Amino acid sequence: MAGVIWTEPALQELDEIADYISLDNPDAAKNLVRNIFNRVDLLEMYPLSGKILVDFETSLYREIVLPPCRIFYRPTAENVYIIHIIREEQRLHFDILESR
Repeated sequence: MAGVIWTEPALQELDEIADYISLDNPDAAKNLVRNIFNRVDLLEMYPLSGKILVDFETSLYREIVLPPCRIFYRPTAENVYIIHIIREEQRLHFDILESR
């Protein structure tokens, strides 16, 4: 079983997305955060369950799509690091993953 470790930037990004959604619908923001944490918790048992990034097939990174978010993570032998969260319509900049 792998441990799940959230990076500070990923938590901050999730917080910003939830804050934006809560301006119009606080309940939707709470549900989104709860759903993301529930889905990420599954990585403890299934660390390779996310898909490999199509544009970066040799990458060590994977992603989970949970609309309206994309969650990027890096599994290792012992842990799963949650590295980056963006809205689906945003473009991924690979250098952000590498810098974290």
